Amino acid sequence: MVLPGTIWFLFFSYLPMAGMVIAFKQYRYSRDGFWASIVESKWVGLQNFKFLFSTNDAYIITRNTLLYNSVFIIVGLVLAVLLAIVLSEIVNKRLAKIYQTGMFLPYFLSWVIVGYFVFSFLSFDKGLVNKVGAMFGVDPTQWYNNPTYWPLIIILVFLWKSVGYNSVVYLAAIMGIDKSLYEAAMIDGASKWQQIRNITIPMLKPLMTILTLLAIGRIFYADFGLFYQVPRDSGTLYSVTNVIDTYVYRGLKTTGEIGMSTAAGLYQSLVGFILVITSNYIVRKFNKENALF
Repeated sequence: MVLPGTIWFLFFSYLPMAGMVIAFKQYRYSRDGFWASIVESKWVGLQNFKFLFSTNDAYIITRNTLLYNSVFIIVGLVLAVLLAIVLSEIVNKRLAKIYQTGMFLPYFLSWVIVGYFVFSFLSFDKGLVNKVGAMFGVDPTQWYNNPTYWPLIIILVFLWKSVGYNSVVYLAAIMGIDKSLYEAAMIDGASKWQQIRNITIPMLKPLMTILTLLAIGRIFYADFGLFYQVPRDSGTLYSVTNVIDTYVYRGLKTTGEIGMSTAAGLYQSLVGFILVITSNYIVRKFNKENALF
């Protein structure tokens, strides 16, 4: 039963690690094939990494990537757990399924569709927000030329798309909690809030810790579709929407340097690995049972 998963990880996760050497080379295509291209490409050491750190945008893209992901992790965790608890408390299970499906649906929409969906609200001349504002005498806003509002827009769009999916994971965990714990609490006169605070949340803590540790491992990775499609690649919004992934993509599209993009991916993976190890070490100090390893 483990063999298919082992083979998948071997071919798609471990063997490709040999390609990390591209991060230290000036990759040039060879007619003799991919491996020949790697061998024949010039060794440049850490030159590819300078692309990320030697430009004026290095601070902006690092700041945006870290801050956005930090908010996504913290706020997303709180909302997902809250929604899961609310859904578990709905007496009418058929109605709960409808709510659950409605919150789960946005997860399956591509960022291209979500980008056009947001555009239908924020378009300057035909957007719903400006049209409603005009009815109350409010001047239309150039949403795609004003960076002020976009940190909030990005966060709201991400939460709208992802929280429903994450809440299902916690809802499944809640459904697995022994019902006799709640029955004993009710006999002792515990209120609904006391049951949630003393039974539900403590039982969810191991899952919350593990998922948070995994999310921390990808804190240097940004959702490319979110930061590229939703703001419609507007140059005036780069100060608040440009992250490492979009920056590397634009650089790769302009220069064609594959080594540079590989260096960025290696940098993100290495930092994520260090963060996971550090976070897991801290968790083990408080509770070994909640740690990943």
